[in-house]
Amino acid sequence: MTRPLPFWPFDWWSAWWDALSPEPYVAPLIDASQARILARLHATAFARPWEAHEFERLLCERSTQAHALWRAGTLHGFVLSRRAADEAEILTVVLSPALRGGGHSRKLLREHLSSLALSGIARVHLEVDEGNAPALRLYARNGFRQVGARTGYYLKADGSRATALTMTADL
Repeated sequence: MTRPLPFWPFDWWSAWWDALSPEPYVAPLIDASQARILARLHATAFARPWEAHEFERLLCERSTQAHALWRAGTLHGFVLSRRAADEAEILTVVLSPALRGGGHSRKLLREHLSSLALSGIARVHLEVDEGNAPALRLYARNGFRQVGARTGYYLKADGSRATALTMTADL
């Protein structure tokens, strides 16, 4: 689960930072070779996890924007969005179980939303399980508000269905 060094001219900087920084940091995720790692991490958070080939396809699309949370050279979280015109949809946000509850998702989402805004995105949409209280708090802190609901949208681990809340935020 180690991260390959990025491309020149930042090779030396990234290697130095990984070696010396014990704190997690956020960086753009542009390497489709990380798809297997993303799939394994995604499986820790969702009853119906995405496969590696789905992540690979997403990371190869020009409309996808992604950021990863790294710590000591290991990927511990990520967020993926798909852009269309001046809007984006957050497709998934995942944080490793070891780092959940430590405020790292705030940092990850904040960096991602800032990057979206800098790229010209004015509004962001997402769907979240109505029972996911930590995610609902995270999104509310970042200006998201509920605009709808999709009953029975998510499949839960026990086979039941959960309602997805649709949310939006202006950047």
